[in-house]
Amino acid sequence: MLAFTPSTSARADAARRRNEVVEVVQKVSPAVVFIGTESEEESPFRGRRSMMEDFFGGAPQRQRQQGLGSGVIVDPNGTIITNDHVIRGASAIHVVLADGRELEAEVIGSDANNDLAVLKVSSKQPLPAAKLGTTSDLMIGETVIAIGSPLGLSKTVTSGVVSATGRTLKTDGKTYNDFIQTDAAINPGNSGGPLLNVDGDVIGINTAIIASAQGIGFAIPADKVRRIMDELTRFGKVRPSWVGIEVQPLSPRLARQLGWDRTYGVIVSDVEPGSPAEQAGVRRGDVLAEMGGSRISDAEDYVIRARGYPARAAFPLVLFREGGQRTLQVMPVEFPPQLVEALGWNRLGLRVKPTRGAMTVQAVRPGSAADEVGLEPGDLIVRINNQPVAEPASFQEALLSARGTRSVLLLVRRGRYGYHVTLPF
Repeated sequence: MLAFTPSTSARADAARRRNEVVEVVQKVSPAVVFIGTESEEESPFRGRRSMMEDFFGGAPQRQRQQGLGSGVIVDPNGTIITNDHVIRGASAIHVVLADGRELEAEVIGSDANNDLAVLKVSSKQPLPAAKLGTTSDLMIGETVIAIGSPLGLSKTVTSGVVSATGRTLKTDGKTYNDFIQTDAAINPGNSGGPLLNVDGDVIGINTAIIASAQGIGFAIPADKVRRIMDELTRFGKVRPSWVGIEVQPLSPRLARQLGWDRTYGVIVSDVEPGSPAEQAGVRRGDVLAEMGGSRISDAEDYVIRARGYPARAAFPLVLFREGGQRTLQVMPVEFPPQLVEALGWNRLGLRVKPTRGAMTVQAVRPGSAADEVGLEPGDLIVRINNQPVAEPASFQEALLSARGTRSVLLLVRRGRYGYHVTLPF
């Protein structure tokens, strides 16, 4: 049998068709991985229960669930970036490399607020890795390429353009901000895969879609990914940071009084003494216009965006004061523990102490939200927003996670009874 040898003209034709997208795919696709997960969830008991099971309360059946997503290797040592929602709740995570090898993955750290996770796989040889780029110079309309495993179809490539930057998306009761919007097709299973520029740099991690829309996908920008990745790699989580700014919505009337003629921005209602904001020069009455290079749309947008800057990750803040704009550099620090206690007392009206796997109410501030719903000393706070609060650290973490929300849900136990209450925050 004669071996087929491409003709000179065929090779020349292939070379002519080789464009920048082809080059990026060939360069980066070896670093893109398929991520499979397994988890177990309680499922309703199926079938007829026996009398003994009814009497003794037999163990609930558990159902094995499988998930899939994508990821990208960013270090030859086996460090992988993906979405938090891809691996959340997984009891086992396996990664399939481009060469077909399947490896077990370890979770180094994950953060639901920013929907990012860092995994690690072990290999005897260095692995192909993609370069994590920057988004500070991203241009609307520039070509981008997405690689991933949509609907389980591995090594799928789509391309498009950057449609917008700094987008805010509300989904599943949470608000995510500072997204890159693209019209490159992104479907379930693409989550965690890379969004690339024509140089082959990772400029974003694909993370969300609007199911009812076409040509609208979102990616977490690389600059934010780098900050969160560093925090997760070093500490396993994103440490709560503190800036020391309280903001309020900027009404049209107040904006006119301040001379601010734009439809975006928030006003600084308070600056904590000694805080990073005060040290940077932020004052009460300033209009905060931009943060990290993009506009601040409202108070919720500011709070959520601030969470994307861990302690010691400085960001530029553009503000308007006395008819002119100025840019300040703000350096967040770790949230002081004493302020967390003040947060519980000032916002909720509660002072607590640990006991019996929960937090016992020590005092209730008269006239507070807790006082109005009838909480009393001796009540046990078991959960805050469905997070168990068995010790001071978890109580503080739950309060810090609730910053920027309008209310918190408490599971309270009094005697033999438990009930839920919602308090404004």
